[in-house]
Amino acid sequence: MTQVSSSVSEANMGAETMEPTDAANVRRAALAGLIGTMLENYDFVIYGTASALIFSKLFFPTISPAAGMIASFGAYAIGFLARPLGGLFFSHYGEKYGRKWVLVTTLFLMGGATFAIGCLPTYDAVGLWAPLLLVLCRFMQGFGAGAEQSGGATLLTETAPLGQRGRLSSLIMVGAAMGTALGAIAWIAAQQLPNETLMTWGWRAIFWSSIIVTIAAFVIRMKLAESPVFIELKKKVNVEAQAPLKVVARHGTKNVLKIIFMNWGVSTQSYTYQVFLVSYLVTVVGVDTHFVPPVQLAAAIAASFAAYLTGMLSDRFGRRTMTLALTGLLVVTPFITFPGLNTGSPTLITIIIVFGYMVAAQGVTGVHMSFFPEIFGNRYRYAGVTLGREFSAIIGGGIAPLLCASLLAWFANSWVPVAIYMALTMLVSFLVTFSLPETVNRDLNVPTDAQWGEARPSSAKV
Repeated sequence: MTQVSSSVSEANMGAETMEPTDAANVRRAALAGLIGTMLENYDFVIYGTASALIFSKLFFPTISPAAGMIASFGAYAIGFLARPLGGLFFSHYGEKYGRKWVLVTTLFLMGGATFAIGCLPTYDAVGLWAPLLLVLCRFMQGFGAGAEQSGGATLLTETAPLGQRGRLSSLIMVGAAMGTALGAIAWIAAQQLPNETLMTWGWRAIFWSSIIVTIAAFVIRMKLAESPVFIELKKKVNVEAQAPLKVVARHGTKNVLKIIFMNWGVSTQSYTYQVFLVSYLVTVVGVDTHFVPPVQLAAAIAASFAAYLTGMLSDRFGRRTMTLALTGLLVVTPFITFPGLNTGSPTLITIIIVFGYMVAAQGVTGVHMSFFPEIFGNRYRYAGVTLGREFSAIIGGGIAPLLCASLLAWFANSWVPVAIYMALTMLVSFLVTFSLPETVNRDLNVPTDAQWGEARPSSAKV
């Protein structure tokens, strides 16, 4: 114990001189992270909205509407099942060759898969090949996204100065919220078309539009500098000779598991609000489909501010404190959400969806973007964050819309089982967060994972 404390103390002595101060590179890293997650969330939101509104008719027309919705969400879940595989693959190279290499590669994989969805033939044209090709594109989309947010969060946290990691890393989720807003705008524009036009080429144009964001993100990321922490690590360790996944399995398994369950409820509620509740409002509450995208737009804009605010507050009050406050609130709110939605009141529905986006979708994750990287030591930080987040995506957001739709069908449209499911998963996230130490401003060059007492005052800035 004394030896560990000594090594940590020695590392902290030189930490201030090793923290990055290149303001231009910090800005580039922030912009690169923001626009990358903007593309990722844009891709996922337009797909999720299409799953809820039209894909059951285009790709699964031979089954009942309820079964079509479940099948459509099943294809949606494939993307989340692919994310851990992409995380495993890309985190290996992210630890060996750097964060920038991965962020450029995943960008093209995500953008290309999304563009390809817009080119797919429908069931009426090629039969069973249509849903199979849809699932394949969705798999590639998820495979590329598997290291995107984690890579952006790791690079930005390792680049940001002390006292600013929370607010700067939260820009990853600001980008995600902006991607949601762009997706909502795209669907609002598409729904102005006649229904026949929307069902033929209108929906395709939405997916084709992702190429614009892909090109813009590529230009920015090619000018990005590598993480200072990774550069420092390369001076001490032959990173290309190591096996990152073996290292994280040997030393970081405990915290990877903690992040999986810490993110479980957050991911579940995030995609319940963003995806499942769209279909719930249309099929159960009876809301007109044209009402949903404007509400999503307002919620996404509000969420972008919420992500930055919670990240900034975590610099002041701590990552653990902020996460506990937000997840504790979200344990209770599902039992208020559904009665409010069932009133059919446009105002109340808008308030509830905005709340879900602000707190569940972006508020907690705005804190997680700096909290998760600070938990791990420098030898396997990228791999640890990626594996934890993406495996939680399987048991969280990946199956949440599908499981919620199934619970609704099994219990005759009763919202109570869905609310219980949302609350229980969030309770797990709350309890796991409680078991972790505070990490704010800990030295990121230390090879060991976060320990109690390593957090440093937020006044320690460079």
